[in-house]
Amino acid sequence: MENRLKELREQAGMTQEDLAARAGVSRQTIISLEKGKYNPSINLAYKLSRLFDLTIEELFLLKESGDQ
Repeated sequence: MENRLKELREQAGMTQEDLAARAGVSRQTIISLEKGKYNPSINLAYKLSRLFDLTIEELFLLKESGDQ
């Protein structure tokens, strides 16, 4: 699963620490998400999408090839 987290965070002028604090997670979680090494729970995906005023589908992009 790919995501636009880093792009949107930078556009918003937020650091990883800022986003982590707003989402209620660790900075390490944000780093792992941005690197594509961690797929969030549905609750975290929803929370992050709401922070950017997007749908989950606009923030997290599922690969159509079957690769996750």
